[in-house]
Amino acid sequence: MPKTQHSPDSSPSTSLPRDEHKQSQGLLSAEQAQDGDTETTGGSSSDLVHISREASRQPSPFASLPHPDEYGSRGRLADGGQEDEDSDFDNWGDGSGEGAADAEDDTMPSDLRTHTYGRSVGSHAHAEPLLPGDKQSGYEQQHSPSLHRRRSARFHERDPEQMAKDATRKRYTYAAAFLGLSLVTFAIQTETAVYIQHNLHWNKAYCMLYLTHGSWSLLWPAQLLILRLQKWQQPWPAFWRRHAALLRSTAQMVQHQQLNLSPSQQKQSPVPYFIRTTAFVTCALTVAGGSWYVAVNLTTASDLTAIYNCSAFFAYAFAVPMLGEKLRISKVFAVAVAIVGVLVVAYGDKGTPKHGSKSGGGSGGAHAPEDHEAENRALGNIVIGIGSVLYGFYEVLYKRVACPPEGCSPGRGMILANTFGSLIGCFTLLVLWVPLPILHFLGWETFELPTGRTAWILLVSVMANATFSGSFLVLISLTSPVLSSVAALLTIFLVALCDQLLPPPLHTDLTGAAIAGGLLIIGAFLMLSWATYREMREEKKKHAEEMIEESESDEEV
Repeated sequence: MPKTQHSPDSSPSTSLPRDEHKQSQGLLSAEQAQDGDTETTGGSSSDLVHISREASRQPSPFASLPHPDEYGSRGRLADGGQEDEDSDFDNWGDGSGEGAADAEDDTMPSDLRTHTYGRSVGSHAHAEPLLPGDKQSGYEQQHSPSLHRRRSARFHERDPEQMAKDATRKRYTYAAAFLGLSLVTFAIQTETAVYIQHNLHWNKAYCMLYLTHGSWSLLWPAQLLILRLQKWQQPWPAFWRRHAALLRSTAQMVQHQQLNLSPSQQKQSPVPYFIRTTAFVTCALTVAGGSWYVAVNLTTASDLTAIYNCSAFFAYAFAVPMLGEKLRISKVFAVAVAIVGVLVVAYGDKGTPKHGSKSGGGSGGAHAPEDHEAENRALGNIVIGIGSVLYGFYEVLYKRVACPPEGCSPGRGMILANTFGSLIGCFTLLVLWVPLPILHFLGWETFELPTGRTAWILLVSVMANATFSGSFLVLISLTSPVLSSVAALLTIFLVALCDQLLPPPLHTDLTGAAIAGGLLIIGAFLMLSWATYREMREEKKKHAEEMIEESESDEEV
């Protein structure tokens, strides 16, 4: 091959002194230096390219473009997300020895160095297109197979049965925590409500109902504050966007009763649905809660306690057609035992222990009116009977229209439950104030706000009821209305224990009937809990695949 003549003002790139070549590389990044050297190498080392010395020092305008494999990870990081935990193993083995090879390349002439992406010059497996329009075969589809394999491997690594057990255990752990909180706060609410009505003689039934249900509006702000404290280092705009997106997607799951939403369902706003649902559920709750305040002066405390707590039976009766629950003998027996325990507590002794309403009222105790003072016992029993049916209906209705479907993560259910409780409180404050002036002008209930000591004790009672109600809504969302209703009966025995420990005038001796009835209620609750736990585990197995997808998307909730 004839030798090529060189002009005096140009020289081949391979003839550059080593110190000048290193100086040229010092002005560029390592990647740019390699790309620049690659451009000066036109195939084999024997083919010499005539370029100027200045041109050889200029990097390629495309040298700073990232490798195609880096587009996905950079896009995810730019959005503020986290890379997949298996991303570090995607290229494991593909570039083994790259560090050593690059170190070796630094000591070699530029025309003998290997290419940056791919060691073979003729290989286009990792070739980078110069322009966005220059597409090569397999370029766009290169990242998808590895992503598919990674997701498939992750799915097969998780045992659906073990996932079902873990999810059920986590759900029950959350439920146990909120059950304990609800029992303590309900006991505080009952003691303060009985003291306000019987000792301080502030009997404003609807006003107390209005203030109690209106306090539920504080549930979502309190929850938001707790979540914010947990993620204090996260910027507020990012925190708020994530919280709003979580609420929206969970609300859409509730609206359509599906975990995997179609694109058209994701575009549909859940606000109109929840406005109608909030109005319907709040009206049912208000009528059920108002029946307590109407019947408390018409019938005896024993009848009030016994009939009101039959709502557990009606909750199961409504759950079968509305929620599709199976009619199981074990559950029927557990509910029956719980109601028998309530009857033993209510009618076992002459005195009636204290008991509270889920809407803030209270009855019983040493200062309760005598049975012969009941104005119209039959009418009062009918009114509280209707209220008991409506309370069972309200609990099942809430589960049916305002709770996420099976397979949803407990964190989502907890957040949405408190948010829906706030919606009930806001609807009460904005709409249900209307009966207050009507009752005042008719003379049925003179509107009068509490003052002094009564106001402070009422504030404690209202806040305790708001905490109990939020915990109770979470309990229904995580378990079932039947189990939650029976769990609420535990407060009868808990309040009786508190009465034994409290000083006068709140003190009441613990009776044998209260102990026997309380043990029956506890036994019924344990039987129902075990039956519900087995049923939930069976349901989780059916939704194993959807649970895996949900757990991957909600790990930070």
